[in-house]
Amino acid sequence: MASDSETSHKPSLLERLSHFLLREPEDREQLVDLLHSAYENHLMDGDSLAMIEGVLQVSEMQVRDIMIPRSQMDVIDITDSPETFIPYVIETAHSRFPVIEDDKNDVIGILLAKDLLRYYAGEDFEVRDMLRPAVFIPESKRLNVLLKEFRSNRNHIAMVVDEYGGIAGMVTIEDVLEQIVGDIEDEYDYNEDEDNIIHQSAKHYRVKALTEIAAFNEALGTSFSDEEFSTIGGLVVNKFGHMPKRGDHILIDHLNITVIRADSRRLHSILVEILPDKPTAIEPIA
Repeated sequence: MASDSETSHKPSLLERLSHFLLREPEDREQLVDLLHSAYENHLMDGDSLAMIEGVLQVSEMQVRDIMIPRSQMDVIDITDSPETFIPYVIETAHSRFPVIEDDKNDVIGILLAKDLLRYYAGEDFEVRDMLRPAVFIPESKRLNVLLKEFRSNRNHIAMVVDEYGGIAGMVTIEDVLEQIVGDIEDEYDYNEDEDNIIHQSAKHYRVKALTEIAAFNEALGTSFSDEEFSTIGGLVVNKFGHMPKRGDHILIDHLNITVIRADSRRLHSILVEILPDKPTAIEPIA
């Protein structure tokens, strides 16, 4: 006969969770429910839960779900001189650029921004000699498989091709990781503890996307309605008509707005330039 201590012992939630994870889950929904129970019972924090859910989500997503469309790719034309494209490299602030010949369907390689240091060092500089091989992947490739390939070949960028072999877009390792851990900050991001609106110069403001429209109006002298959207980020995304990427521009009334931080999920911050004259229409800038 079992003792009272043996019969009264019930597996803890952590024990049940460990037991469940040690065997193949029968139902993903059951796994997610168990993870949420662990969170509610303070066995893991919110960040850990979100990361695990991100891992599960990545295994179901395809490259086409997160890729940067061809129309929004920042590229360098091989026919341009360094004097022409280096200011563009500095402005967009990417570390890697697809290099094209004639049009965006003809990607001939990848240029690393750090390789441009050779140009400033006064060495013989030929862009074609600096190019790294471009990797081409189908739109249907699953993100977990792509992440494994990124890690194994130490590549950080891939060109996405459609069923006809044309360039559909591009994807980076950062795009994949952001599906797991959320937005990845870098040296161009600013402190989240700073004010929502930072006055940089006479006509330039850095603004967090979560800034309420009423506060934005008060600071910049605008008169946007907050009936449909409560934040400036919601208004800007609506004007774009899609989730914008870093470096995208749009004109809204007398404001030139540039996206500073954004991931595939949400807009984080923008740079607002007050123009002297008020344009007559809302117009995305290529």
